[in-house]
Amino acid sequence: MDVEVAPDRQIALLAYEQYGVVSREQLVAVGLGRGAIEHRLREGRLHHVHRGVYAVGHARLPREGRWLAATLACGHGALLSHRDAAALWELRSPPAAARVHVTLPSRAGRKPRVGIVVHRPVTIGQADRARHRGIPLTAVPLTLIDHAEIAPQAALARAIEQADVLDLLDLHAVDEVLSRHPRRRGSRLLRAAIEAYRPGVVTRSDLETMMLALCEANAIARPRVNARIESLEVDFLWPAERVVAETDGHRHHGTRAAFERDRARDARLTVAGYRVVRFTYGQVVREPAGVARILRALLSPASR
Repeated sequence: MDVEVAPDRQIALLAYEQYGVVSREQLVAVGLGRGAIEHRLREGRLHHVHRGVYAVGHARLPREGRWLAATLACGHGALLSHRDAAALWELRSPPAAARVHVTLPSRAGRKPRVGIVVHRPVTIGQADRARHRGIPLTAVPLTLIDHAEIAPQAALARAIEQADVLDLLDLHAVDEVLSRHPRRRGSRLLRAAIEAYRPGVVTRSDLETMMLALCEANAIARPRVNARIESLEVDFLWPAERVVAETDGHRHHGTRAAFERDRARDARLTVAGYRVVRFTYGQVVREPAGVARILRALLSPASR
């Protein structure tokens, strides 16, 4: 009994660090032979997940445990990919499908496993690999290419925007991976989606100019620009109507900290008696009629 204490402690530590799963190779490395593994399976201390991969203590695994178990089952070099990698990067909601998508190097010899969808691309470079929350997976640029091949256009656009919000969208890295996978259908779709998303670097003065031009073109009263309300500077202010409009560019408003800061500002302005509306760069440029319609409604006497 004493002989088993040290290995079981090491197994418990591994399971704690790996969402409740361990591989046969890891069990052998802590000193367990085939008989010891089979003994623990019979006693219910280990449970089969995939061939050569076990859950420790009980078979009910968190989502991350299923993801890691799939990569362990596929062997060295395996990467979580496609919709599962996008979910782990938080670019989309977790998939409901039971099968896990895994990408393997093209020469990897592992056979397909039940519950795992294996992808074998032509090449996997070091830049295509990443580790997030302890799980090996495709880097964000390759994840976006994979996701583009299976996701609707609107879902791909949301994934790109979410990557930007989470500060994961490196456009230089995206361009590099697109150049290495020029013939993939996902590359063509991702390139189009990226070009639609990045209209260029937009400065604060650019947004101000476009917003003022929009007001003039739609016969909307000219607002005060960069006006101060108490200790806050706002983009556009109609003081008589007590309406504030803020124009947000992703580079300045696309992080979680900025999101929290903007909402705190809006709350302060609301308490001070102002109505606050926010417009993105895309709305100002591509939907000026909609922006004008909202402003007219807020500035009308009836809305007061």
